[in-house]
Amino acid sequence: MAILDTAPSVQVSTKIERPGNRLSIVAHPAAGLLVPCLLLLLWEMLVRTGVVGGRLMPAPSQIFQTVYALAVTGELAGHVGITLWRVAVGFAGGAVVGTVLGALTGYSPLLRRLLDPSLQALRAIPSIAWVPLFILWFGIFEASKVALIAVGVFFPVYLGVYGAVQGVDRKIVEVGRVFRLSGFELVRRILLPSVLPDYILSLRAGLGLGWMFVVAAEFMGASQGLGYLLVDGQQLGKPDQILAAILVFAIAGKLTDSLLLLVSARFVRWQDNHMRGR
Repeated sequence: MAILDTAPSVQVSTKIERPGNRLSIVAHPAAGLLVPCLLLLLWEMLVRTGVVGGRLMPAPSQIFQTVYALAVTGELAGHVGITLWRVAVGFAGGAVVGTVLGALTGYSPLLRRLLDPSLQALRAIPSIAWVPLFILWFGIFEASKVALIAVGVFFPVYLGVYGAVQGVDRKIVEVGRVFRLSGFELVRRILLPSVLPDYILSLRAGLGLGWMFVVAAEFMGASQGLGYLLVDGQQLGKPDQILAAILVFAIAGKLTDSLLLLVSARFVRWQDNHMRGR
């Protein structure tokens, strides 16, 4: 009995260590800034040591000074504001039309046969090909710029909604019909939740193309906007201004994408995938 009393007790730990605990620094949301900061630091070092010429490829410190100078005078806020307005209006128009047509062609075999071939043919037209036509139709003012952005947003949203509706599991729809759901209830309780994750992804793709198309749009005789800053920097031989405009484009695009994710997150809280909680 003495031997049994002196034997050490063994306790089994039921605590499960999650992989994320070991990589808490990398798992932090701010970890996404690590790679850009390292690249900027490397870029600065290459310019300062003379490995890269600073005349055509200014150092990040000079680019930040240009951004600061534009911000202090208020010029940057005006350019960012008008570009944001163009992207917002073009995104709204393209997303609405793309959502409606994508849902209709995905749900109706008749509309799919009538409309989808023509829309797929239009999708193959390069964006720059629309510029002279829109100038003839709408002039060089805001309407032509917003229309071009809307075209860029339309196609990824249309394809995303069309593919999402086509990909809804038929068995789930049959279950809804067994429970005698009305057409509206079938859409609200089955179709909409099924397509929502892919729809959000298509909206993000459309927003990204909207930011790409706004550059082409602002090449059409614009006197304001980040695209105008690019053209002005090229005509005046200011690479620091060109890179400053590109930097602001990247920041604005990322912020709007994050805002879209933040707004849409509450609509897909029901999802229970393997990435939840990471």
